[in-house]
Amino acid sequence: MSFFRELAHQYIDGEWLDGSGSWDIIDFNPYNGEKLAAVTVATALEVDRAYRAAERAQREWAVVSPYERRAVIERALRITEERADEITEAIIDELGGIRSRAAHEVHAAAEFLREAVGQALRPTARMVPAVGDGRENRVYRLPVGVVGVISAFNFPFLVAVKSVAPALALGNAVVVKPHQNAPIVGGGLIAKIFEDAGLPTGLLNVVITDSAEIGDAFIEHPVPKVISFSGSERVGRHIAATAAGVFKRTVLELGGNSALVVLADADVDHAVRAALFSRFVYQGQTCLAATRILVDRAVAGEFAEKFAARVAALKAGDPRDPETTVGPVINAFQADALDALVDRAVADGATALVRGRTVGNVVAPTVLTGLAEDSPLLRQEILGPVALLVTFDGEDDAVRIVNDGPYGLSGAVHTGDVERGVRFARRIDSGMFHVNDSTVQDDPLVAFGGEKASGMGRLNGEAAVEAFTTQRWMSIQHGRTVFPF
Repeated sequence: MSFFRELAHQYIDGEWLDGSGSWDIIDFNPYNGEKLAAVTVATALEVDRAYRAAERAQREWAVVSPYERRAVIERALRITEERADEITEAIIDELGGIRSRAAHEVHAAAEFLREAVGQALRPTARMVPAVGDGRENRVYRLPVGVVGVISAFNFPFLVAVKSVAPALALGNAVVVKPHQNAPIVGGGLIAKIFEDAGLPTGLLNVVITDSAEIGDAFIEHPVPKVISFSGSERVGRHIAATAAGVFKRTVLELGGNSALVVLADADVDHAVRAALFSRFVYQGQTCLAATRILVDRAVAGEFAEKFAARVAALKAGDPRDPETTVGPVINAFQADALDALVDRAVADGATALVRGRTVGNVVAPTVLTGLAEDSPLLRQEILGPVALLVTFDGEDDAVRIVNDGPYGLSGAVHTGDVERGVRFARRIDSGMFHVNDSTVQDDPLVAFGGEKASGMGRLNGEAAVEAFTTQRWMSIQHGRTVFPF
């Protein structure tokens, strides 16, 4: 595992360093428990060094030619594509994703790098009409300065790239704090790619640590102007409150409890396939996953029979086995929590159409139905391969059920009438919604984010430009203003 050991360091001001903390983060393969690497945690001192290095480097980076910034992003894109197989292998080992899921993450990250290439040349100023005679208004869009990025474990390479690449392209510097369960794929690997791409020293730093060591130092530090976070609602609330207290902007991509809705006129077979993917891709460990699958009573029997049969046929096990669809969840704590969740639901009266066994960290899929309408399971995020089937009576009932919860990230509706699907989607309190497709969607050009407890702000495309720049108004008086005194 020399690849992991090589990158298992802090990356600060162009140097690969050991942290000065008193304990190590151990990086394990979630399938076989193999130790991949150990990283001594960074302290608040290293966090300060990283932010100060970013601050120094950003002053020059902000004024270099945007073509120079574009060239660096282009080289990072080429390196990612050239090393796609190596990165895919790392994702399988560190995250337990099957090969197709790992390869998709690498491909998606490359597409976001490709979008960032163009973002480097986006317009930086515009003229705005002025009220007074002889006056000219210019509004400049400038980099915010330094961006702090805190990434999640489930798609760490992609999630970090979605913030790092546009932030750098637009003239900012970045400090990344990857998740403890993905310190290499979500941190060291990205630093290595940009180092090899020739990014000037100090512009990208990675600190591998935990709040138990540094408290809120990563958020409260005076240097970063924007904190981009992907993770749980609980942590997101804390980050939002802490950042607001020191007047920082946040971009928060938080949890979800997405619903895939099957109307009576849907193509049931296609809806089954979409639901299968939407719930069980990467063991259901994605905020976009369709936790709730809502089916009109008119087709509920047919759908449940076909869906349960397809779920029961999914192979759970070694992510390196080409026949495996469902690999391990990220750690033993999550595996135990999922087992307890299902046991409690069944004890409370739910029926398990499929009841998966847990072996180590491999949690085989479960399908539950018959949950009480006030069941807390229907309103919480479930990061694991557990699907909840819910029956409804007509569109109005479906809309009520979908909107009855704290989250509003993604969702999908299946129908034989596309415009009916669009009308349905417009009634849902959600940042994203899809017609006749999966709930798990992302696109480099389209604003990505949620409503309600699913977050604040947006990423991707123009939304990323908005997130990582600030506007400055400059007025110019070509004549002479007449003052009242």
